[in-house]
This record gives sequence, C-alpha cells and structure tokens, in this order.
Amino acid sequence: MCGIVGYIGKRDVAPLLLEGLQRLEYRGYDSAGIAIQTKPAKGAQAAASAGLKTAKAKGRVRDLEARLPKRFTGTTGIAHTRWATHGAPNDINAHPHLDTDGKVAIVHNGIIDNASDLRAKLVADGVELISDTDSEVLAHLIGRSQAGTLEEKVRQALALIEGTYGIAVLHADFPDRIVVARNGSPVVLGIGEKEMFVASDVAALVSHTRQVVTLDDGEMATLKAEDYRTYTTEGSRTSSSPTTVEWEAESYDMGGHDTYMHKEIHEQVDAVDRVLRGRIDDRFSTVRLGGLNLDAREARAVRRVKILGCGSAYHTGLIGAQLVEELARIPADAEPASEFRYRNAVVDPDTLYIAVSQSGETYDTLAAVQELKRKGARVLGVVNVVGSAIARETDGGVYVHAGPEVCVVSTKCFTNTAVAFALLALHLGRIRDLSVADGKRIIAGLRKLPDQITEVLRREEEIKKLAAEYANAKSMMFIGRVRGYPVAREASLKLKEVSYVHAEAYPASELKHGPLALIEPDVPTVAVLPDDELLEKNRATLEEIKARSGRILAVAHQEQEKADHTIVVPRNEVELDPILMGIPLQLLAYHTALALGRDIDKPRNLAKSVTVE
Repeated sequence: MCGIVGYIGKRDVAPLLLEGLQRLEYRGYDSAGIAIQTKPAKGAQAAASAGLKTAKAKGRVRDLEARLPKRFTGTTGIAHTRWATHGAPNDINAHPHLDTDGKVAIVHNGIIDNASDLRAKLVADGVELISDTDSEVLAHLIGRSQAGTLEEKVRQALALIEGTYGIAVLHADFPDRIVVARNGSPVVLGIGEKEMFVASDVAALVSHTRQVVTLDDGEMATLKAEDYRTYTTEGSRTSSSPTTVEWEAESYDMGGHDTYMHKEIHEQVDAVDRVLRGRIDDRFSTVRLGGLNLDAREARAVRRVKILGCGSAYHTGLIGAQLVEELARIPADAEPASEFRYRNAVVDPDTLYIAVSQSGETYDTLAAVQELKRKGARVLGVVNVVGSAIARETDGGVYVHAGPEVCVVSTKCFTNTAVAFALLALHLGRIRDLSVADGKRIIAGLRKLPDQITEVLRREEEIKKLAAEYANAKSMMFIGRVRGYPVAREASLKLKEVSYVHAEAYPASELKHGPLALIEPDVPTVAVLPDDELLEKNRATLEEIKARSGRILAVAHQEQEKADHTIVVPRNEVELDPILMGIPLQLLAYHTALALGRDIDKPRNLAKSVTVE
C-alpha cells in the first residue's frame, strides 16, 4: 500500500521523483524518501567513485521536498511514499533502506512475513538494523550476497523472502541500472526515449510516457537508460511488449475542485456515460460484453453467482448480487474476499465467481482469485484498471471505465461498478428468462442515469446544509431494506472513512432486534427508502425511531412525513434505484468531513490500493 517510483536516464532525477511521489501519495502518506545514484567520475575509477545519497522525512511529500539538500543531483534514483505496516512513521522507518555499507538502497511495497526470523539471523551475524521495518532486511540480504551481478544478488535475497513485494533496487557498484521485482504488489515499467521509469501505479508515469509494461508475479526486470529486459525470479527470460495507457496526465489533475473527492463525485455523470458507451444492444434489448469470454450455452449452465470484494467493492457486490437475482433469476450472494480465501469454501463447478476490485490489485481479492483458479473455478473480474493483476488472472470480465480515482475513498468507481453489474445482470437475464419488454425497460433506465445524476448533484447546497446540521452527531445509524441495505452499508463506510464519525449500518428490519437500544437524539438515523414494495414497511421503522426520540434523515423518492429531513432522489427502475440513492450520501459524507476540517483526500490510517493483507 505504498507508492514506488524510479527513473534512469539523462534528466535530473530528484524533481521527477518528487512529481511521481505527489501523484502516488494517495497510496501512502505517513513518510517519504528518495535515493539517487550520484554521477561517477570520468576515467578508470568511474565505478568506484559512484555512490548513493538519500533523503527521508516523516510526513507528506512536501515535507520531504523541504528537506532535500540543495546539491541533490543525479540521473538515476528511486523513491517511496509510505503507509506503515511495520514500525511507526518516522524518519528512520521511512524508505529507502540501505545496507550496512550504504551501497544498496531498496524501496518496498508489501509485507515480508518471515521478517522476524530474518532479522534474528542478521543480528546473530553481527548486522545492526536501525529501523523497525520488515523491509530493511531485504537491503542487508542484497548487500551481503556474494553473487557477481546485481540481478543475481536480488534473486538470491528474494529466495529467502516469504510474503509480498514490489521492489526497486539501486547498487552503488552497478550505477547503470535499476533492478525491480514483483510478487503480489504492482510494478509497472514506463518506456521512454533513452530513459526508463518504474512505479507502483501508472499515475506516476503518464505525464512522461503512456507506453508501459506490467510485471507479473514472480517476474523481475532490469532497467537501463537505453532498454529494459524482463525475466523470472529463477532467471528465465520473459517476453513483454509495451501497451498504451488509456488515461492521460490531465485525468489526475484536480480540474478546479478543492479536493479529488469532490471532483470525482462530480465526474460520475461522464463516468457512467463511459461505462454504458458502446455496450447497449437495442436490437435484442440486451448489452454486449465481449470481454466476458462466456458464451450463451456456458451462461445458461451457471447455477449460482458468488461475488467477492473488499470494502466498497464488496458493497457493490451486494448490489450486484441483488441485480443478478432480480434480472437473471440466478441465486447470487456477495462475500468479503478476505474471509472467503481463509474459510476453505466449497468451490462448485456450476458457480460463476466474480472478483471486484477498483485497482485490480487488491491483495485479498487477488489471493481469492488465485485459490479459485487453482481449484478449477471460472472467475470473472470487474475492475477499473486495464491490465491489472486481477484482470490478467481471471477468465474474462468487465472494465468499469471510471477513469483514475485519486481520493482514497471511492465514489465514481463504486457507482460505475454498480452500473457494470446492472449490465452483467441484464446480459445474463436476456440469455435466460428476462423478457424483451423488461430488457427495454432496464436499458431505458440505464440511459436515464447520467441526467438523473446531474439532477442529484444540483442539490449539493441543500446536502451541504444538512451535513452541517448532523456533523456533530456522536454516532449515526444507516438503515435500508433489500435494495436499500447495500446503499446504507456503503454510506456508513463513506462517513467513517472520510469524516471519522462513527456509523453503523443495519437492515431496517433488524433495528428492533437490538440496535434500537442505541437510538437517541444524538444518534440520528439515515434511512434509505426507495419507492418499492417495501416502502410501507420502511415507514413503520421510521415510526419506531421517532417513538424513541431519534432524528431521521431520509433518502427517498418523495418527502417522508416522519423524517426530520428528506433528500429527494429521482425515480428510475426499482432495480436501478440503489445506484442513484448512493450519490447524495457521498455528498453528505464529503460535506460532513469538510465541516469537521478533515483531510478529505487522505484520511488518517488509510491508503487507496490495499496490496497488503
């Protein structure tokens, strides 16, 4: 969950690395650091005169920038922005880490599971480790290797490592190269003109090149200014051709907004239009999803759908399962991938498994995919990042085309993923028993979504005032039934993530089975009330809350008499209403956080792409 960036070429490296770190800061932001390869002297002693310089700082990238020495120049370097897993955020624990002689510098994303054993062995051999991190052991292992080449030194060190890693390595004795490796944490090479880049995310690369190579697990690469080569950790050469990144550098700018979260909430109109574009088939009242690699006969053979994801991706999976059951009439459910991979689940050959991840690199979800594939299951991916690990590991899938999402909390990716599930459910439904008339009805509803999202966003000032009124609540309850419950869960998570206000989500019918004990004036309830067959039952729940002096903020299709306030959302088809009802609650979380003075794009203790367990 850290950001890595590296460069080798002819340009001054420090400004390039700082720029890359700033673009990657959403991946981690409690400390940062840079190591550069100083220029060797000319003549016979060139290699011996080369060396490494480092600068590290607790805090944000701007704190590192302020600390850089004035004469901090070179044309090769690596850098890192950290989200702590081992050791408190401080200057010493910040990356890069060096070996005892100061010849090796490494940056690492991931977790070394056997770090304690390796530390004990190094200490027994007389090595002094100065940090509390698991990553430092790797620098010492590389530095102590007696192999002749840097590639072989790194390979020998990695053979001792258990766990996950995305790494970049400099060595003072090999000033013409950067060696990188991947196992469970993303590593992307950027191919330039007589210059090469490496990063943990294309965000750090797109302002310089859109030609990239994504390493697979168990793959390494050597970068030199003129070229690169890839190979396995066993040393066998691999073939890798660059692909073109679809996103441009401007996609990562704030575009006049004060925060990325605000920008990304407002980008949902265009984002939803993108996920629909070119996929609707009016002739047969269905959609075209060519990437599924699932023909009609195979789709009809599916007896169950299991959706796996973490956090917001899991919540979209709950919406997706509801859509699949309603439109395709296939039993479906969603489960946290982090739980599924450990409970030795029965893998049914008639079940279609769907892995959901915005980044396509979420470690728990990727591990679940790999376990399912090992057991012969058919797995589809629903991801945002083209060429990501889950996209490559699965049998097929759907890209959600939300565009880059920089804010740590998910908004447009969540919405686009829900729309992608609606497309998938419609596709499966029309192959099975969904009528032409119902297909046309859902397509009409999908086409209305962008304009209806615009209508919701026009109510931002009203929602901002409501957020100010509820911001001082000591806790908040979110409730909904069936279609409304996943919306309540996601809204509760959003509020917790970005505002730090404690919140809980429950099915509305469960309040009387315990949670009603929490209701009081200081614990308001946000009720998600679509105008469906359960509306009257939901209204009865509001009565129960009012009888206990609870305040109510309703999200509904019409004003609710028993609510203190109502955010009115336009109607769509009942199956699609959850997609719209989540958007005002994103704005509620945003403006609550704003009212409380939170760091909205970088909430405390969180990072965007969860590539560790």
